[in-house]
Amino acid sequence: MVPRVNSAVSGAIPSPNIWNSPQVYELENRAVDPDGVIEAAMREIRGWDGAHVLDIGCGTGFHLPRFAERARWVTGVEPHAELAGVAGARTHGLANVTVRTGVAQRLPVADASVEVVHARWAYFFGPGCEPGLAELRRVVRRGGVAFVIDNDATRSTFGGWFRRFLPRYDPAAVERFWAAQGFERRPLEMRWRFRRREDFEAVVRIEFSPELAEEVVSAHPGLEVDYAVNLWWREY
Repeated sequence: MVPRVNSAVSGAIPSPNIWNSPQVYELENRAVDPDGVIEAAMREIRGWDGAHVLDIGCGTGFHLPRFAERARWVTGVEPHAELAGVAGARTHGLANVTVRTGVAQRLPVADASVEVVHARWAYFFGPGCEPGLAELRRVVRRGGVAFVIDNDATRSTFGGWFRRFLPRYDPAAVERFWAAQGFERRPLEMRWRFRRREDFEAVVRIEFSPELAEEVVSAHPGLEVDYAVNLWWREY
């Protein structure tokens, strides 16, 4: 059982979906990108065989075992103590994985010690994340790459729901921000694929307002959703 989160490190940006409903967020993790589109794009840019991988905002550690298959070392950093504990338990048998409690703007990682950074729907949402970007410049070795995965609000079924949920979100401003920070954008098309309809409905209800969630559940049939994301990346 994944516990409900009750505490977080100072400076953490609240993540209501996983923070308040970690069991349901686990269902979402299982449904995201069953075809491995995001991983394939990352590996095309910079693989992590033999590398030190830093997963910022690792949550319950869902991605850590996958990185550990090829990486030399994997460090998961998570601001929410209970989630970090779950991530630690999840990777207990993996000798090349460590999980630490911390925030993106104060990473518990040594200078120039990381070759690949992975931040998926965590902290790096555009303007305001400059302290975390400064930390990336500190911890990433020369030739290393940072990957930031975030929603593309300009397209896809999920993108339409996202725009309705956050009508003030400005994709053009976000793109300008990342370009100014030296990041490149790779637009990707992936999907959600759920095993059960009740899982889809539960996930929709932790991602959107109650009113919008009920509209989505009523209007969208089936177990799949087309979903566009941006893979932002930079070599240091």
